Amino acid sequence: MSTRLYEHPIFLEHVTPTGHPERSDRIRAINVALEHPNFERLERRQAPEASADAVLLAHPEEHLKAVMREIPEEEDRINQLEADTYASPKSLQAALTGIGGAMAAVDDVFSGAADNVFVAARPPGHHAEKMTAMGFCFFNNAAIAARHAQKRHGAERVAIIDWDVHHGNGTQDIFWDDPSVLFCSTHQMPLYPGSGAKDEKGKHNTIVNAPLSPNVGSDHFREAFKSRVLPAVADFRPDLIIISAGFDAHHRDPLAQINLTGEDFDWATGRVLELADRHAKNRVVSLLEGGYDLEGLAESAGMHILRMMKG
Repeated sequence: MSTRLYEHPIFLEHVTPTGHPERSDRIRAINVALEHPNFERLERRQAPEASADAVLLAHPEEHLKAVMREIPEEEDRINQLEADTYASPKSLQAALTGIGGAMAAVDDVFSGAADNVFVAARPPGHHAEKMTAMGFCFFNNAAIAARHAQKRHGAERVAIIDWDVHHGNGTQDIFWDDPSVLFCSTHQMPLYPGSGAKDEKGKHNTIVNAPLSPNVGSDHFREAFKSRVLPAVADFRPDLIIISAGFDAHHRDPLAQINLTGEDFDWATGRVLELADRHAKNRVVSLLEGGYDLEGLAESAGMHILRMMKG
């Protein structure tokens, strides 16, 4: 498989308060994993910065302006947008570069420049609702990427698979009444943000939630994936699959109680690639979401990317 990775030094400059789990060291941990010889043939590119107008693919202008007002001008200042979401002087540039990487990844898989792409960006995006920045997220990268695929490349159906341990409430909010985007999520429940019950199906039954109880592990995750997520995606027959790739369901992660290992993310990646081969001309775009134990993140992201390279 032809795999490309987007990265950028600006992702290290989105600064959060000391002790905050969503920190620059997350990117450094992934970079250390990528030093292994297994990744020598991985094509690594610098993510382009998107224009602010790209945000409007999934959010109203009012939300964009609200976030922009919170970006501090003073060096070393950090503003609190809401309970656990913070902005520093370089945060808007980092967020727009994450969006730019996601859009470039979509362009790559539709042009044939790559079969699949991983975007190692922060801040993450899947908690950002149409009008709300929350859960470490400003803008919804996965939603913007899906809209870009539709607008730029004529994609008729896009599937978003979210295996972050926290429910992707933002993505669900944006696509609740949209029959052209399928959103599937495995996540711990109850847990932040409190959404993601099985009966939350969307206006057109294109929302598929597979909640997991605390303290379960590989067997429950894989069964939920096989029984709910994979059949829904197969029936939908998407032109593109986007993964909201959070790795905080790893057993080492401090923010949740799901006991997965890197092998589980390798397995899930393989199943997604099989679906993409059958229905989506191998088009897979994977966007980094959560993962807050550095060792667990490095292991899981490394195995995920390596599986993408192997197909």
